[in-house]
Formats: sequence, structure tokens, C-alpha cells
Amino acid sequence: MANGARLSILTRLDRETSGLVLVAKNAAAARHFSFQFQDRKVEKEYLAIVHGWPEWDDLKMEASIIRGGGAIWLRQVVDPAGRDCITSFRVERRFSNALGEFAVLRCFPETGRMHQIRVHLEHAGHPLVGDKIYGTDGSAYLEQIGGQLSDESVARLILPRHALHACFLAADWNDRRIEWRSELPPDLSRFVR
Repeated sequence: MANGARLSILTRLDRETSGLVLVAKNAAAARHFSFQFQDRKVEKEYLAIVHGWPEWDDLKMEASIIRGGGAIWLRQVVDPAGRDCITSFRVERRFSNALGEFAVLRCFPETGRMHQIRVHLEHAGHPLVGDKIYGTDGSAYLEQIGGQLSDESVARLILPRHALHACFLAADWNDRRIEWRSELPPDLSRFVR
């Protein structure tokens, strides 16, 4: 990189998740933001479209997660033996269409575990629309990694990707709070209309 810059990706998104990613352009910035993540000072918000209408308007889930084993190696499950995991949810909107009842949720992860939001939503009984791993038997995921996602699986999923979008990040830089926002992308916006 020019001038000795070294890019560091500071936020990770699951393969089908859209939205904001924080990238540091040098080691000093990477260190600065990494400490904020470690101290849970970075604010993160996601928008999720889920199956069903939650009976709650707000929910704080404190449920440890761990690898679940089985045919899908990366699948996580809620388990007291896992790592601490906290996510808060707020219902933004409930809607229905010819395919069923759905809700748009704002998600606030306090920890940063792999698949955290997806695991917690499945555990709450409201998995993401289009999720190939959580809220299903996983067969669509196995088909996809085998390069043969069937038309039947696509129809069952409703959306071709899971409906999760990283919409907001806020962190401190040079003695001020900086915020980044990203609107719901067209594919998900069309579905909620």
C-alpha cells in the first residue's frame, strides 16, 4: 500500500449480510478502534426482517452461544457452556403479505460473536427471512455450498439471501463521536413495502 498504509477490517459481516464495514487505513487507527470494540464503546445497529410477529416490542437476550456441531460445522446454538452473548431487539414494524407475517427489527449486539444476531433470533422463535442455516433444517445451505441450490429451497426461503443489514456504526475518533449510516438496500426495501 502507498505510504506504508495497512488496511485492517475491524467489523466482520456474515457472507449474505449487507451494510457497513469499518476498515482502518493504518495500524494506529486499527489499534485505536480495536480498543473501543474491546471496551464495548462502538455502537452497532442492524436491521433484520424476521418471520412472524413478536409478542414483545423490546427484548434483551442474554444467551451464551457455542458451535453446535453436526453437518454444518459453523452453525452456532444457544448453550450455557458457550461464550457470553447479549443482543437487544426492538420491533420497528410488523407487516404481512401473501407469503405470511413478518417484522422489521432493529438489533443492538453488545457482544460480537459469530452469527450472534441470527442465533438469538432463531432462539426467540423469529428467524431471519432467507436464512439458510438458522430457522431451517440447513439443507438449503448444504445445497448452496455444493453449488446446487434448488428452486424448491429458494421458494421456501422467500428471499435469496438472509435479511440482515448493518445499518449504523458509531465510534470515537480525534475527540469526537463519528457516526456512519446505511439505508436498507433495494432488495430488502422492496420486500418490506
